[in-house]
Amino acid sequence: MLCLGIESTAHTFSCAVIEKNQKRGKILSDVRRIYKPPEGQGIHPREASRHHIENSSSILSECLDESKIKINDLDMIAYAGGPGLGPCLRVGAVVARSLSSYYKIPIYPVNHAIGHLDLGKLLTGAKNPLVLLVSGGHTMLLAFVSGRWRVFGETLDITLGQLLDQFGRSLGFASPCGRKIEELAIKSSKYIPLPYTVKGNDVSFSGLLSAAKNITSEGFDSACFSLQETAFAMIAEATERALSFTNKKELMIVGGVAANKRLSSMLKDVCRRQDSKFFVVPLNYAGDCGSQIAWTGLLQSQVKKSASMKDTFVKQSWRLDTVDIDY
Repeated sequence: MLCLGIESTAHTFSCAVIEKNQKRGKILSDVRRIYKPPEGQGIHPREASRHHIENSSSILSECLDESKIKINDLDMIAYAGGPGLGPCLRVGAVVARSLSSYYKIPIYPVNHAIGHLDLGKLLTGAKNPLVLLVSGGHTMLLAFVSGRWRVFGETLDITLGQLLDQFGRSLGFASPCGRKIEELAIKSSKYIPLPYTVKGNDVSFSGLLSAAKNITSEGFDSACFSLQETAFAMIAEATERALSFTNKKELMIVGGVAANKRLSSMLKDVCRRQDSKFFVVPLNYAGDCGSQIAWTGLLQSQVKKSASMKDTFVKQSWRLDTVDIDY
């Protein structure tokens, strides 16, 4: 089975082709381009969607060329139906609908967040993990129970990715800012106390963000170091509590912030204390990509019929814990 996956939830437009053989999946191609806002600014949905429109055809062509297949070779098409930015989601949906309608290829809408989880399990080999999903759109602790991904902890306000991006923009960086903040944090070991808010398994970052902006006068490096240490310690505490509660023996981290090495280091310590295995999605697939959409689409096709055109939707708000998983 060959599936084309189309990702367009936010700043990334990506097309990927995955070949599925029984339970194994092979990524044949994954091409992506990222909308870069002006320095100090966040994603503007209209401008990001314009970027996606302008680049979609060349990305699709490059994806098919790299995978060495033709459009007629595809068995199905999957696209990110949500959650995400409305104008951006609609671009990917229109591309998917057009290809499906013209070439008579079955089409599947996919929950973007579940795509992160499914691809993470494929690439890491994790079987039944507690999952930490950390990105610009999500900060959640999840475990699979009774046919759905259940939330065992999440952010009460902004996500970890938003924390890093909003703080980075206050320093004049362009989104996404996580890598730049990590680079600056490595240069310092001076910790400046910041608000630490953990409520059960939930975390709150808004107060931390406001306080971190007030310490930048003491140096960008120290401010970034202090922000990371505080935020990641909060995540680690909530994760350790969830691991102990669920009695899971695997922890998997996925999403764009999974690329941060300091976060992984803290979580490895958590796993050592809880006698659990640690899995982190490969760096190249931590962020948004077409592969996560293609693989979940392939899994869905095992148990579901393709969607009719009237059922090809986009949902800006689509929680992953509302989706039944029967594959």
